[in-house]
Amino acid sequence: MVAPATVAEAEGIQEQLRQRLDLHEHLTTAPRLVAGVDVSYDRSSPCVTAAAVVFDLATGVEVESAVVPGEVSFPYVPGLLAFREVPILLTALDRLAARPDLVVCDGYGIAHPRRFGLACHLGVVAGLPTFGVAKTPFVAGYDEPGGSRGDWSPLRADGEVLGRVLRTQTGVKPVFVSVGHRTTLHQATTLTLDLSPRYRLPEVIRRADFLSREALRRAQLD
Repeated sequence: MVAPATVAEAEGIQEQLRQRLDLHEHLTTAPRLVAGVDVSYDRSSPCVTAAAVVFDLATGVEVESAVVPGEVSFPYVPGLLAFREVPILLTALDRLAARPDLVVCDGYGIAHPRRFGLACHLGVVAGLPTFGVAKTPFVAGYDEPGGSRGDWSPLRADGEVLGRVLRTQTGVKPVFVSVGHRTTLHQATTLTLDLSPRYRLPEVIRRADFLSREALRRAQLD
């Protein structure tokens, strides 16, 4: 995946890829191998580290992980984060011994200004079912969901439902779930709860975040 030379070129590529987006459910059975991915940045250099972590959803056990160092090749531009992260995330996914049934991204799917966030981009390029779970809303408005685990409210923009504001733990701030590719919002909501038995964020994302940050920290000490 070659980095675009300009913002305009990136937006053009994003629009082309968006035409391939599939928001229908393609998993005929519940996914078993679920991967979480995340990228950590060194604020003083272009160095980054990506992690992909796979959990067996049936047992809740981590079965494998891959951590990849690299450098960003595209500047930070709101709405175009995927051009910084997708290349190294693809490398991390390729390092896994088993192809996951589904990938969960720390970010957005269609809850995005151009309806094509990181989870959409990664899903289309990798050919995998994906969805995004974010800690804060990037676009759209919402009403606060109920205070109990499993309560949710629609995430909307311009009259369109872009995701759900989901309470994964009673009395804890909600997360923002949106579909990426080859998944439905109902499936993404159910899986987010299944992957969050104890904490606010899905365990696969928490683990990927930890591994990527820890690898970056060790690299900075070397």
